[in-house]
Amino acid sequence: MWYVWLILAGIFVILETITMGFLVFWLGLGSLCAMITSFFTDSIFIQTLVFVITSTLFILATRPIVKKFTKKDKTVVTNAFSIVGKKALVTKEINPTMGTGQIKVDGQDWSAKCEVDETIPKDTEVLILRIDGVKAVVTTDLNAKVSTEELV
Repeated sequence: MWYVWLILAGIFVILETITMGFLVFWLGLGSLCAMITSFFTDSIFIQTLVFVITSTLFILATRPIVKKFTKKDKTVVTNAFSIVGKKALVTKEINPTMGTGQIKVDGQDWSAKCEVDETIPKDTEVLILRIDGVKAVVTTDLNAKVSTEELV
């Protein structure tokens, strides 16, 4: 009967490589424990009981640890929000009265507006605080605190 447990262990390992959920692997280890048990007893009931108990123990004991190590931050800042917090250069005067202004950051041109009603001249270095619609909201205070709450 040991060969049946070995085949089951192989099937579980193959399924684990397909699913990558790290759950079926423990069933494979339980099958190996049942295979070892089959060398000592011919009782299928005992072998199955060993399989169920060891698989359950492996899952309960190690799954939380594996989840802890494989936990990834699901917040990925992409696209427009990736420029928040970066410094940029004003390429066209930012004028709140006329609603004009442009900056260059990471080789890209962005429409920009100032956080407060002030005119920022061309060639001034600014800090990008947030994105408001299609415009970058900037400040001349390069030490300003940038809030990342809205990025999440």
